[in-house]
Amino acid sequence: MDSSSLIEKIDSWDKKIIIKWNGYGGKLLAFFLRIISFLGRETIWLILIVFFLLIWYDPILFSYIGSTFLAGLIIIVPSKNFVKRTRPFDSLNQIRVLERKPSSQSFPSWHVYNVVSQGLMFIYLFNNLIIIVVAIVCSIIVAISRIQLGVHYPSDVIAGGLFGILGFLIALYVIAPISYTILNFFESFITIPIEYQKLNSLLFQNFWYSALCSGLIIIIFIIANYKWIRDYFKKNSNL
Repeated sequence: MDSSSLIEKIDSWDKKIIIKWNGYGGKLLAFFLRIISFLGRETIWLILIVFFLLIWYDPILFSYIGSTFLAGLIIIVPSKNFVKRTRPFDSLNQIRVLERKPSSQSFPSWHVYNVVSQGLMFIYLFNNLIIIVVAIVCSIIVAISRIQLGVHYPSDVIAGGLFGILGFLIALYVIAPISYTILNFFESFITIPIEYQKLNSLLFQNFWYSALCSGLIIIIFIIANYKWIRDYFKKNSNL
């Protein structure tokens, strides 16, 4: 079987599966899946990175969560730009989009990458049965949600999971150790006592520090919702 024939078979299977399962279970299930799918958004992981650096300083969690996210940028963004696969709702008229329409390319799924890679990292860091179960269940539900909501083909989801495993390994063995070493290096230059794994007292003592933390979180939300905000103001300006 040549490569073109294999691609055609995968494409045919993709379309068959997403047409069958798009919207399955009705509005109530779609609402639930939209909520769970948020775990795959970049927003939550960027906020956690800021949180474990500036609000509740934990150099290990900051380094490993941040490195896993960085590995995703290195893997997922070039993959999307190289493959340039259109979203199912742009290619198939019968697909209903049950969440806000994504603007990026379809392959691979960034949401699935995030939940799989970060889930594996949490399993590694905490080695707790509850976290193992939660990580596996959330990864499966988010993967299903991307198909049910009509925003990804099944092969996008599978690739996102495989890239998630790869990103976890790259973060664990390459990026995170370097990040942690750099963080320790900069800690040696800080003259004030460093508060580990506790709420940073500067939040209550220094207005500008509080403003910095709040500002970063607001910026993350604005970037994450930029398209919706832009469309909202554009729509209201035309009224």
